[in-house]
Order: sequence, then structure tokens, then C-alpha cells
Amino acid sequence: MNRLRKMKVDTHHDDAKQMRGRVLPLHRAKPVKTPALNNNILLNKPLEPDLTKLHYWLNKIHENHWYSNFGPLHDELTQRLEDYLGVKNLLLVNNGTSALQVAGRALEVDSVISTPFSYVATASAFLWQKDDLVFSDIDQHSYNLCPETAENTLNAQPNTDAIVATHVYGNPCDVDAFDALCAKHHKKMIYDGAHAFGVRIKNRSVLSYGDASTLSFHATKLFHTVEGGAIIFKHAEDYENARSLISCGYKGGKIVGLGTNAKLNEYQAAVGLVNLALMDDVIAHRQALFTEYNAQLKDYLQLQQWHPDATFNGAYMPIVCDNDAQLARVQTALNERNIGSRTYFSPSLDELFNAYAPMKTSRDIAQRVLCLPLHFYMQLSEVKLICEIVKQCIK
Repeated sequence: MNRLRKMKVDTHHDDAKQMRGRVLPLHRAKPVKTPALNNNILLNKPLEPDLTKLHYWLNKIHENHWYSNFGPLHDELTQRLEDYLGVKNLLLVNNGTSALQVAGRALEVDSVISTPFSYVATASAFLWQKDDLVFSDIDQHSYNLCPETAENTLNAQPNTDAIVATHVYGNPCDVDAFDALCAKHHKKMIYDGAHAFGVRIKNRSVLSYGDASTLSFHATKLFHTVEGGAIIFKHAEDYENARSLISCGYKGGKIVGLGTNAKLNEYQAAVGLVNLALMDDVIAHRQALFTEYNAQLKDYLQLQQWHPDATFNGAYMPIVCDNDAQLARVQTALNERNIGSRTYFSPSLDELFNAYAPMKTSRDIAQRVLCLPLHFYMQLSEVKLICEIVKQCIK
């Protein structure tokens, strides 16, 4: 049985908090107590923007008379996110799927190797725009795309332009191995970082790796703008190219090529500015819940093996049961107590889209994985209740 590796607490947020405080005082968030322990524990509950703080930014929008197209709040959120995350060349977009598609087009990619164990958008974003996509299997411990398997796939598909890997549940991929692999074969590297907001490797943002990393700011994510996303580019020229692409091909007041409309509007940016001021509290609370889950369950179930040099953000709490019958018992017991859960990700994406061969490890994990409730409004007592229910089902 695999054990969760030692996890490190991210101290980067303290510096970011000081930066934000110079512009608008940080609002200290407190988790809201949920109903009785046996009554409706949600799998996820989106972060609720503070209405008083939101009203401040909405007034700014109306004072500026600027509602979309790279407005003042858009620029403010961009700068604050770059400061908070420790990245450069961050481009806000209208959702996480657009982020993947625009990243691919900005890097002139039309054929990719990707993971079958991810949300469907990771693959469908590229398939939708008629890119060639081949799956490669995952590592059985981290659940991320396996670098060795990816190289074998790349050797069989040498004309591939890029590798697209997801930091699954916020757990960083083996970024050093992928850096070496892409350098060796002269390929682009794109990371789907939708789950990895705020995660760092040796005090460096995981989002700074690869030629591009993408984020989703959907309401269900740890940080959200209701709907939205971002791309972080390694090179400034790729950022400039992408900025034109998301604005229908406009650059410098004229059309320079084909593009799409993938801009983030000022109202979404306002929500982002409010929620970003809460992130220190949100991440700290979710880390505490995640740590309690792992302490309670590490001797009972297979848990995801975390990157040994990475921090964690408490984005998700996956467990892997011994078999599908055990999973069914756990989920039934949780359902009977009105406790949410989700077989996330299932099925393995190679079962949905054409694949040259079955992705055995991905299919195996997808048949046995279950995500337990984890969100800012949960209490430690609820985590303990859920863990007791799970343990009773697997004894």
C-alpha cells in the first residue's frame, strides 16, 4: 500500500498577503459552520465572495465605464495573481478549456500526447479543434502522466508536437523528468494546472514549469472568478501571441491573424479580486482538512503519493478502494448519510475517445477512485465522521 509522502506547508502566501494589503486590506475569512454532522455534507461548496468587498469593486467598474476587453480590474487581477503565485506572463481567459486551446494554438501545437486520467476537458479541448491526440498511461502511485511511458509513446509517435500533462488533484507531475524529456526530443510541454493553484516545488510555483501552464477559475475550484481561467507562459512572445488570439486576432488595433473571443470580463475580475484576498485562509483551512483525512485513512486505503518536494493546497481528497465492490459499499454508506462523493475521474478517458491501446493503470485507478468532501466550509469534526464511515465499510 502506498503512503502519502511528507507534505510541506507553503509559506509563500505570507509575502503575497503583504503585497495585496497595500492595495486593499485583507479580509480575514472564517469557515462557516455547516449543518448537523449527519445532514447534507456537500462534496464541494464554492467559495462565496464577500458582498461588501465585491460592492467596492463593482463601483469601480461603473466609475470606469469599462466592462470588458482588458479593463482596469482585469489588469489589477493579473498583477495580483502574478504576485501571489510567483509567476510572469499570466494571461486571463474566460474558462479553463479556452486556456488549454489557446495555449496549444499559441505554441503552434496540433498533435499531443496526453493523460487519460484527468477531467474530460484536458483531452476534449484539443480534440474539439481537430488536433491529433494520443493517450499515454499514468504512474500508479502519483496518478499523473508517467514520464517513462510518455517517452515510449513519443518514440512511437515522433511527429507529436507536445506533451500535455495534468497535475492530478494538485499533485505536481515529475516536472524535472518532463523537462528533460521535452528538451531531448525538442517538444513543447503544456501542464493542465487546474487543481494546482498555489502549489510550489522547492519554493517555485509549479505553474512556472513547461512552455505553458493553464488554470481553471470555475466556481468549483479553490480560487474562482465564477467562470474563468488563465495561462502562464514561459516566454513573453508566446504570451503576446496568445493575447492576440483571445481577442479575435487583434493586435495593435488591427487584425494580424485568426483568433477567438476568450477574454475575461471586468465583473468576473471583480469576483477574482475579492476571492484572492481570502486565499491564505482558504488554503490553510483546506490543508488542515486534507491533513486530517490522510492521518485518519493512511493505514486503511491506498492514498495518492505526493511529490516529495511539493506543497499541497487541499484541492481534493481522493481515496482508492481495493476493488469496485468496496467502493460501492463506501459510496452507499455515504449516500445514506447525505454525504457527497464522486468517482472522479471515471471513466478513464481512453474509454471515451479512440485509443491505440487500453491504458491499464488509468483504467484500474479510475474503477476504484473516490473523492471525498473537501471545501472551505467543512469542519474537522465532519472529516472525522466521514473517515469513521469509510473505515467501517472497509474493515
